[in-house]
Amino acid sequence: MSTTALGISALFMVGCCALAQIARVISRRLVTREGLVPILINEAIAAAELCACCFELIIVADNFGVSMYAICLFLLTIWWGRVWGDASACPYTHMEDVVEGRTSFKEMALRSWAELMGGCCVYRVVQLFWWLELAETHRGRAFEACNADLQVSPYLGAVIEGVATLLCRLASKTISEKEPRFGSYIDSFIGTSLVVAAFNFSGGYFNPVLATALKWGCRGHTHLEHIIVYWIGACAGAVLSIPVFKLPAVRRILLGEEAASKSKKD
Repeated sequence: MSTTALGISALFMVGCCALAQIARVISRRLVTREGLVPILINEAIAAAELCACCFELIIVADNFGVSMYAICLFLLTIWWGRVWGDASACPYTHMEDVVEGRTSFKEMALRSWAELMGGCCVYRVVQLFWWLELAETHRGRAFEACNADLQVSPYLGAVIEGVATLLCRLASKTISEKEPRFGSYIDSFIGTSLVVAAFNFSGGYFNPVLATALKWGCRGHTHLEHIIVYWIGACAGAVLSIPVFKLPAVRRILLGEEAASKSKKD
């Protein structure tokens, strides 16, 4: 495939990020009052940005390989970490907040709903772009039937998504506590590496909203299997990271002896 096609994919992703940033600025000016509404808008914008870019990353992976896909994803995650603010575009982060008493079940449900709406609705924009067929890699993709990325049994897929999500969350919590230099780059590298490791097994989504927006109803698994792998698996891994991260042995490995001793006293 030509570098022109890759350039068009890159420009589309950059354009999606730019439009999302403009949407954030506009929403902040129009919705000045505090409360849940601006939070939900921010989550919907972040989810739309995430899913639009990842739709195009599918094109990149199919035509330019997993290595190019990983490079693009790494750069995008660094950008998202800088501009999303309190948004996560991922339901299980809010589930963690509920478990730890930082938010209510109602807010978790509303945030997850906003993320699903943003992630699923943005496909029409992506489909229009693909329909224009500005790049050879987009030919026939706008109305093509999609195939699931799950290449193993649903239960093994759920374990893969769950364990990888657990590792991602443990890494993020460790970086948040230690605050190392270039922490966001390290976090992005770990996340991208785990995605690549799971890519040929479950697809490496580690985000229920992303998986649903990109692969719900695709050939290769049933709706129930999709829920088991990408919702139950990933969310279980994230919630499990809370007690696992508090274990003295785990804290000793991740944070050192001093942190482990402090957790025992607490």
